[in-house]
Amino acid sequence: MKPETRAEANRPGLFLDRELSQLAFNRRVMAQAEDAAIPVLERLRYLCIVSSNLDEFFEVRVASLLAAASVDGKLSEHPALTANLNRVAAECHVMVARQYEILNTEVLPLLKEHGVHLLRHNERNEAQRAWVKDYFEREVRPLLTPIGLDPAHPFPQVVNKSLNFIVALSGKDAFGRGTAIAIIKAPRVLPRVIQLPAELSDRADGAAPGVSFCLLSSIIHAHISDLFAGREVMAYSQFRVTRDSDLWVDEDEVKNLRQALKGELQGRQFGRSVRIEVAKNCPPELSQFLLDQFDLDPTRLYQVDGPVNMVRLNEMIEYTKLPELRFPPFVPGMATAGSDIFATLRKQDILLHHPFQSFQTVIDFIRSAATDPCVVAIKQTVYRTGMNSDLMEALILAARLGKEVTVIVELMARFDEEANINWADKLEQAGAQVVYGVVGLKTHAKIALVIRREGTGSSAALRYYAHLGTGNYHPTTTKFYTDFGLLTSQPEMGRDVNEVFMHLTSLAKPHKLTHLWLAPFALQDQIIKAIRNEAKIAKGGKAGRIIVKVNAMVDESVIRALYEASQAGVKIDLIVRGACTLRPGVTGLSDNIRVRSIIGRFLEHSRIYYFRNDLAHDVYLASADWMSRNLFRRIEVAFPVLDRALKRRVMAEGLNPYLKDNANAWELEPDGHYHRRKPRGKGTPYGAQQHLMASLGTSAD
Repeated sequence: MKPETRAEANRPGLFLDRELSQLAFNRRVMAQAEDAAIPVLERLRYLCIVSSNLDEFFEVRVASLLAAASVDGKLSEHPALTANLNRVAAECHVMVARQYEILNTEVLPLLKEHGVHLLRHNERNEAQRAWVKDYFEREVRPLLTPIGLDPAHPFPQVVNKSLNFIVALSGKDAFGRGTAIAIIKAPRVLPRVIQLPAELSDRADGAAPGVSFCLLSSIIHAHISDLFAGREVMAYSQFRVTRDSDLWVDEDEVKNLRQALKGELQGRQFGRSVRIEVAKNCPPELSQFLLDQFDLDPTRLYQVDGPVNMVRLNEMIEYTKLPELRFPPFVPGMATAGSDIFATLRKQDILLHHPFQSFQTVIDFIRSAATDPCVVAIKQTVYRTGMNSDLMEALILAARLGKEVTVIVELMARFDEEANINWADKLEQAGAQVVYGVVGLKTHAKIALVIRREGTGSSAALRYYAHLGTGNYHPTTTKFYTDFGLLTSQPEMGRDVNEVFMHLTSLAKPHKLTHLWLAPFALQDQIIKAIRNEAKIAKGGKAGRIIVKVNAMVDESVIRALYEASQAGVKIDLIVRGACTLRPGVTGLSDNIRVRSIIGRFLEHSRIYYFRNDLAHDVYLASADWMSRNLFRRIEVAFPVLDRALKRRVMAEGLNPYLKDNANAWELEPDGHYHRRKPRGKGTPYGAQQHLMASLGTSAD
């Protein structure tokens, strides 16, 4: 690389802003909600996904920015940090306003046309109002505790993302004092979406029976005056505060991480405030009162035209039993594993592509191991697995049957800590050996190992059967996330997987691995080495080619290596679902790099690294995105696909369709904006996910 090019590579502006790039991803998700070709309940679901994503964005990314820009809890005058916070806030305000506009002007009216009503108080008829009043008196009022603020009743602790109300009152209270403000917390045990009885949901046009819903917030609003006898309610508003939700424990001091986390989980509910949401018509004086209470500046205030927590509308989606308003049902295909999965694996590897192929094969693999008398040990990592998991139950059964079961449970998996702690307790009670990975590093690798004693007498020997994946061992998300998994009995791969488990439990340095790339020790070095090898090949006059599919691309060292490879003539395609800070298509820097993002029915989650390598066609599947946190602060594994036929499958299913997609693809411009790909001229729309559903799925008939 020439010295002047090297200097260019260190210039500010070489990388796109990470936070704005993450918000651009949510813009692309919101575009799905704007798409009239998508069934309306699915459009509503996309709006809910945007809300959930923004919640986490504030809880983690904005909280981190605020912490970096603060000194002793107060915002500093650091110009760069303040400017970045202001840019992020401006983009979030525009996005939230558009989100509620879509809800109110497109999605809810379209649902109403199909007989699905979300009724505000002024939209309810007399019979519906009577039912709502009865529901309020029976189910809601007994659980409410209005708090009039005075020196003996200070502003209450407000839980992260909970529904609350602020009320302005006139006159004096029962004790002759002018308590002007009251706070009401919505009971967390009550549903946020309430379905009215069927007889109150008939459609006026005489068509098929409709379904009507009310929000809990609307029900409380309608009867808020009933809670303050003798006082006049002058104004009120729902509100919700979002807090910093990153857990922190002093890992140098903690003796038992599980016990420490149990205490921290309660504290998460009351972290530093980062955002306040109120109703659109909330009076300025009440908004300012809340800002003062939560120590937030006006840029953190979001006035919304609808429920302050749009995520709750997911309940409405689940209650509405109208299949014509959803995506057509999809039944994943089943991989051929035979009645004896171990016999099949001794003959050939099995490649699984979720959700187009069922995750059931992986569950059957662990279940078979749990009950197989020849299996002596099972080892598995757990990052996210959910509150209910057949896989975890199979591991518990294996432990009870006397097998050596070792489970690496990641207790610091954000927002899944409680579920993982519960599974750790259950596994230990069953006799499994449970460890929590490496202090200071999250165990994010997705690997499982079954050790089986095969043969008899002097010829008996232990044989390894491994599963390695790009996604979590979570039976629910495997129905909605695209991921690859590999089942193999190749001895060298099995020994590598076992070596990783030995490293995680013993904390000893890992021995040299034959096939696996392991973070934080070698993964970034191996990636950069492979990129530079393509550059070397291109400089030698041969074709250099790199195709990468990840969820995020933000590691600066890797991006610089890609810039160098581009300048050497390597053709590079990056399929990056979320944040990407690489600038593609910059003359003299990244001319040969294209970046696209696919947003469709399923969440793109696979991590695939392809290097042409002078026709060796190296294909790696991995748990790691190209982010510094994955490469240096997590235990991650990238593993090669060695079987040539399966390599071709990964290319044919995981990469090529996504490069061909002109229906769900967005291309990144050098300035950070994305434009949506469309078929050229009279070309036929082609969606990668639709193609894979048709080719790998099973008919729903």
